[in-house]
Amino acid sequence: MTELTKLTISEIRARLAAKDFTALELTDAYLAAIEGANERLNAYITVTADKAREMAKASDRRIADGDARPLEGVPLGVKDLFATEGVHTQAASHILDGFKPRYESTVTSNLWADGAVMLGKLNMDEFAMGSSNETSYYGPVVNPWRAEGDNKDLVPGGSSGGSAAAVAAWLCAGATATDTGGSIRQPAAFTATVGMKPTYGRCSRWGTVAFASSLDQAGPIARDVRDAALLLKSMASVDPKDTTSVDRPVPDYEEAIGQSVKGLKIGIPKEYRIDGMPQEIEALWQKGIDWMREAGAEIVDISLPHTKYALSVYYIVAPAEASSNLARYDGVRYGLRVPGDDITAMYENTRAEGFGREVKRRILIGTYVLSAGYYDAYYLRAQKVRTLIKRDFEDVFEAGVDAILTPATPSAAFGIADQEMAADPVKMYLNDIFTVTVNMAGLPGIAVPAGLDAKGLPLGLQLIGRPFDEETLFRTAHIIERAAGRFTPTRWW
Repeated sequence: MTELTKLTISEIRARLAAKDFTALELTDAYLAAIEGANERLNAYITVTADKAREMAKASDRRIADGDARPLEGVPLGVKDLFATEGVHTQAASHILDGFKPRYESTVTSNLWADGAVMLGKLNMDEFAMGSSNETSYYGPVVNPWRAEGDNKDLVPGGSSGGSAAAVAAWLCAGATATDTGGSIRQPAAFTATVGMKPTYGRCSRWGTVAFASSLDQAGPIARDVRDAALLLKSMASVDPKDTTSVDRPVPDYEEAIGQSVKGLKIGIPKEYRIDGMPQEIEALWQKGIDWMREAGAEIVDISLPHTKYALSVYYIVAPAEASSNLARYDGVRYGLRVPGDDITAMYENTRAEGFGREVKRRILIGTYVLSAGYYDAYYLRAQKVRTLIKRDFEDVFEAGVDAILTPATPSAAFGIADQEMAADPVKMYLNDIFTVTVNMAGLPGIAVPAGLDAKGLPLGLQLIGRPFDEETLFRTAHIIERAAGRFTPTRWW
């Protein structure tokens, strides 16, 4: 039964339809895999075994009746940022201790309506603030990949590290994730999975714990490009409960896969050739360029001149929005409450104990840049530069470029408790250098595995598309996937 967990979603659908196994057998295989691996990898915070089996039995009945839905019987993991009715939803934070919402997020509602099965809630950086999944109250997630000849535990990336690790280690067939500055694409690159960050507004944010409301967007992490397309089709929708969700038809993304890219213009931004970029990343990028050219695409050099400001702007805008969004956690109505002599002391004690170090750091930064004396100097100026970053992309797409090809990360996965990263938060923030521009401009981006470094660790490439043109990204990412092949970790856990 363990081989069942190695199947892609498209293979699961075909074999369930052929009655090769039941949805319940598939779910049980995944639950057994989680039980055997989670103590070592720490990908799941909560496993919903009883609920999963009930959902799987319902799927089996539908399949028997010939009434299967698009994701019927497919077992998925859910990032702990999505509200799941009656089930642990804490954004991996101590301050939300014991919180079990009485409602379901729109994204997960869509998935369950299409027949998917919930295996449990996946670990993540606290409130999605992190690039390594080390800030979780529940401890770090361990990457299923290891360097050749080395037993050192590596980070899976963040903040959706639990989602990426669980998919890579065959602990779910696919997973929900969120991306505020690279939190889908960076962990996907670190684990040889496919991560799709859709256009801002393509998926509803209702019922998803907010980090930075103008940047957050839900998307899938999957084993291959086709699976990511299948998941996004179900996750995406307009939603009257989220006024930032966009009312336009959701295409059948799977149809884009396998289409020719002949004649497409692929832009290569000179600003992404940063100082000190490892030769391996440069070589991988060139390989991606060659694959696209061989497939018939036209390669054009482009300029995105305001890219150099993107990281600075992101780390002003995102903490500012976080300081506003996280003000609701005060110990009054739900979650952790630490008593004090008066209500102000209770607020202070609850937040001091409930928030982790990185979350406190970002709240302080955000509160500072929004304060009366600094609002114009920092936040207002950052928003103006954000507009210029968005305009850079608009100019390139108006000139006829169909997609932009860049590296996904500046390096492969690094060690858990890496001393350099721990000592210098800015060094950790630099992991987002290739991804934050996409969120600033509200564009879609996909990370796809493209190779291994000298130590045998996965590296990814990123494709950035026009607003609401995810189809072109699936089409071009499939070219890279076909040329590079699939990569899986050697099991050690």
